[in-house]
Amino acid sequence: MKKSKIFWGYAVLALVIYAVVQLLISNGVIQNYYQNMFIAMCINIILAVSLHVIIGVTGQFSIGHAGFLAVGAYISAICTMKFGMPFITAILIGAIVAALAGLLVGIPSLRLKGDYLAIATLGFAEIIRIVFVNTDYVGGAAGLQVTHQSTWTYAFFGVFITILVISNFTNSRHGRACISIREDEIAADAMGINTTYYKVVAFAMGSFFAGVAGAIYAHNYYIIQPTAFGFLKSFDILIFVVLGGLGSLSGSVIAAILLTIVSTYLQEFPETRMIIYSLILILVMLYRPTGLLGSKEITAYFKFGKKGGTRV
Repeated sequence: MKKSKIFWGYAVLALVIYAVVQLLISNGVIQNYYQNMFIAMCINIILAVSLHVIIGVTGQFSIGHAGFLAVGAYISAICTMKFGMPFITAILIGAIVAALAGLLVGIPSLRLKGDYLAIATLGFAEIIRIVFVNTDYVGGAAGLQVTHQSTWTYAFFGVFITILVISNFTNSRHGRACISIREDEIAADAMGINTTYYKVVAFAMGSFFAGVAGAIYAHNYYIIQPTAFGFLKSFDILIFVVLGGLGSLSGSVIAAILLTIVSTYLQEFPETRMIIYSLILILVMLYRPTGLLGSKEITAYFKFGKKGGTRV
């Protein structure tokens, strides 16, 4: 009952935040610049949380998340620009195809571990990027023009549903099975947990929501190009998870928000942007090597929160 009250409390708070921001946008108080920043923030939160379920919950080191982002972006853009489908339908199709791509790479490669898995997923992301570069149907290297259809409403509810699903998955028996794989895969296998099955499920789930983020991303920036989905983009997403704290969903959300704000305001200093951005990351890692929240959730810092994090 207590957990249920906390859940509904957070849900109501989130909806109040949405309503307030939407009201300010409708009245012209929040201009396009800040509206775009909020949408970019939501996209990064979806990406961070979707990668969190792969790395933070299941403990699989993947650095190919940009590939699933690209699949969701291009497939959704094809649906709207080539076939005239509604945006919400394009989001769902892009996410489903991204999940299928996750299964395609996940089933053979998740038998690998550690650095070998990282290399395999990075290779997959690069294959996806090269395919789009050499496909004239989607504009090749020049990119594909996309109509602007992403709004604060789509972005917010994308975040809301992503956090809702992954949070409930983590707290379910399936999520505990994934956590046991992260802690000790050999012991989990000895206890009868189908480790390969749960790793593939986590990978497909993370890929699905990366596809959602890709669809919103594609329809927010008017044009998508393969160069936007290179390996550096995968590392950007990885930074959200590591900086927030491995195993902490709320930490990934907070890190995505903070780094989006920092990155947005540093755009005024293009020459020194990456230097300042890197220095901020170095300082945080020096003084907080476990990330902002470590393995704990933000509720652990309040009286009603758990004493521990998601680790068992």
